[in-house]
Amino acid sequence: MELTTLIVVSDVERSREWYVNVLGASLYRAYEGSCVLQLLGHWLVLVPGGGPTEDKPTVEFTAPADPDRVSTEMIFRVADCRAAYTELVQRGAEFLTPPVDHGYEIRAFFRDPDGHLFEISEVGS
Repeated sequence: MELTTLIVVSDVERSREWYVNVLGASLYRAYEGSCVLQLLGHWLVLVPGGGPTEDKPTVEFTAPADPDRVSTEMIFRVADCRAAYTELVQRGAEFLTPPVDHGYEIRAFFRDPDGHLFEISEVGS
């Protein structure tokens, strides 16, 4: 078995470039306005929004309407949060704040172009 995460985005091409250039994902394939990426052994499928279908008759896929209201996020456990922060900023990531040391964990949050939330996290001492 493998795990795949579907991410609804407003502009697949813009998001694909961001996921490849900022996060280091690799493009597996593009099709019908969507794309499949590989990132750290995980599959990501970027799709545009869309209305209900026969197999999900009440479900509509939309990119986040308000990036400050979050129901999910992806967390990257890193060995050095500050170094990862510096590298991601150099690649174009925009963080909410620099890394914050909570004692048990050092972490920082950033968003993709549509506002999906990501976290880098280092286990504290």
